[in-house]
Amino acid sequence: MSADQPINADVGGAPEPPEPQAAAASRSPASAPDPAGPRRRRRIPGPIKLVSALVAIAVAFIVLAIVAGGGSKKDGGSGASASSAATTKQGGAADAPTASESEGEEEEEEEENGARRPGPEALGYPTFATSNTTRIAGADPTANAAAATLAVFPGTNEKQRPVAVALVGTEDWAGAIAAAVLMAEPVRAPLLFGEPEKVPAPTQEALAKLQPGGGAASGGDAVFAIGQVQVPSGMRAGRIDAGAAATEAAAIARLRDRLAGAPPEAIVLASSSEPAFAAPAAAFAARSGDPVLFTEAKKLPRETVVALRRDEGVPVYALGPGSAISGGVLKEVEKLGSTVKRISGANPVSSAIAFARYQDGKFGWHVTDPGHGFVLARSDAPLEAAAAAPLSASGTWGPLLLTDSAATLPSELRGYFLDVKPGYTTDPTRAFYNHVWIVGNAGQISVEQQAEVNEVAELAKIGE
Repeated sequence: MSADQPINADVGGAPEPPEPQAAAASRSPASAPDPAGPRRRRRIPGPIKLVSALVAIAVAFIVLAIVAGGGSKKDGGSGASASSAATTKQGGAADAPTASESEGEEEEEEEENGARRPGPEALGYPTFATSNTTRIAGADPTANAAAATLAVFPGTNEKQRPVAVALVGTEDWAGAIAAAVLMAEPVRAPLLFGEPEKVPAPTQEALAKLQPGGGAASGGDAVFAIGQVQVPSGMRAGRIDAGAAATEAAAIARLRDRLAGAPPEAIVLASSSEPAFAAPAAAFAARSGDPVLFTEAKKLPRETVVALRRDEGVPVYALGPGSAISGGVLKEVEKLGSTVKRISGANPVSSAIAFARYQDGKFGWHVTDPGHGFVLARSDAPLEAAAAAPLSASGTWGPLLLTDSAATLPSELRGYFLDVKPGYTTDPTRAFYNHVWIVGNAGQISVEQQAEVNEVAELAKIGE
């Protein structure tokens, strides 16, 4: 299937824009019909006609000068349009406009009669959304985690609020990936980021809307505090001490077993030294409830050994190639009584795709056909992957995919999107659709790359 042919190629051009108000105002009011009907017109002396004509010409020149001056101010004053003014130093990608930038654009677009004409960036298209993509473009992982959480739990009423949240330090990518399992049933606790000395502003704002109060599903806790993070006053918290990746993940797995009241159906083994290969584990843990444990490349940590013995016989799936998790480590896992299988690609991008395609019984995403949701983040931003985990456990429920470039879509990822591209023959309203969440600002994933993702995710007509 080719995605190069625009789907709307046979659609006619856009309608003519309405006539500018200033031009309409320059017409002589004598051309408007008299509501009182035709009346006898008095003859106007020639000198008065001449004076009136000269006045009209003068007014026209004044209006023309004003319009020309305003145009030169927009186009030449700053030397850039609203779109190019938002470009960044990273590949010329358009960043999300800040509040002050948006206000400035609206002021520049203000017409003389007071009407506002916000440009495309002020409307959020295509920077924040296209027909098949939605971007979460916070300034940092803390803001993105809050935004992803509020996208899943809007918090406008009791039914739209979680019973608890997981609060993880902003430097603890491994703890954040492991904590994603708490987003699964029965707890449904989304992830937010905290700091040792304070609660970050985006997290405070999210908590004010979420109002987690604890409940039976969370063991009474409103917050699961992982590592050195400050808990907001008045909120009951269960704590997991800070430690190495394997230590924290094993403690979270124990918490998961206690809250679920049963052992997991599978365990995901991830690399503690290669976060790009570990990142897709967060999305699947949030969706499935299968915990994430960590290992070094050539040595299985003692805490992970204890956790595997506790859930002896539970199948283990290792993410990443031998450089991330060696064959020797997998043999150690097998000696503990668990079967182990590797899910891998040559690089983080292809490894995430392999996980998206993978199926082994009930385990795996098995996304090999159209009609799914996806989450796209940068391979070098594991905190963003963890922040996005709630998006994979709600709404369109989709795997995490990775891009290793700010500017362009990797060829293997484009190929995967084309493999699962939706199509229809006669009725598009009865077709399947794909949707992609993009996590990160335009400096991380450019608007051009977002547009390319939109293209390959677009429903296309196939056949006759």
